[in-house]
Amino acid sequence: MAKTVVITGATKGIGRALAVKFASGGFNLALCARTEADLQELKSALQPFNSKVLVQACDVSNKEQVKHFAKNVLKEFDTVDVLLNNAGIFLPGKVHNEDEGTLEKLIETNLYSAYHLTRALVPAMIEQKAGHIFNVSSVAGIQAYHNGGSYSISKFAILGFSKALREELKEFNIRVTSLIPGATYTDSWAGSGLPQERFMKADDVATLVWDIYHLSESTVVEEVLLRPMLGDI
Repeated sequence: MAKTVVITGATKGIGRALAVKFASGGFNLALCARTEADLQELKSALQPFNSKVLVQACDVSNKEQVKHFAKNVLKEFDTVDVLLNNAGIFLPGKVHNEDEGTLEKLIETNLYSAYHLTRALVPAMIEQKAGHIFNVSSVAGIQAYHNGGSYSISKFAILGFSKALREELKEFNIRVTSLIPGATYTDSWAGSGLPQERFMKADDVATLVWDIYHLSESTVVEEVLLRPMLGDI
């Protein structure tokens, strides 16, 4: 029986690379992102892998939409084997003078999305006594930087969330891994003027996730830090 991976923010960057990697490995996929057209395009691109693919437009900052997505995942698939809490946004600013509501928006998107989706899906993992949860933080979640503001706060928070889950879920044989990537090339960097080779490749992150998942059950990678070869951007 094919295993199932759930990926948020699945249509671009790291999320898309993860979808392709797991589809090529024979997984069924449950994918969400904000834009229906992007999801349908990705679903078409994944057809050659013959995977069963569920796509659903979802604003992950909205608790009810996240819970609805989780409900459909549990209805559609027999197991939830891998959960990749990848969705997130970046808003620049400084804590003392960024726009009102910036912290709330970033926490709702970057933290609460993972919190609510995990709470909805982890009972299935507990029941099967198996599963792997990956939470995407950032180098901004281990080191504050100029103009990082509330984005850094949200990414520190997701790292704390992962640590709590790791402690709670080990007795159920569920692994939890925090991904801490530096600058990874996506469409959002296309207009930066920086050369593409200065960034990490999303495919490299996806390959690493795949390899971590396939370690023996006696081992868990709790945290992994990735940076571009020449350092942070």
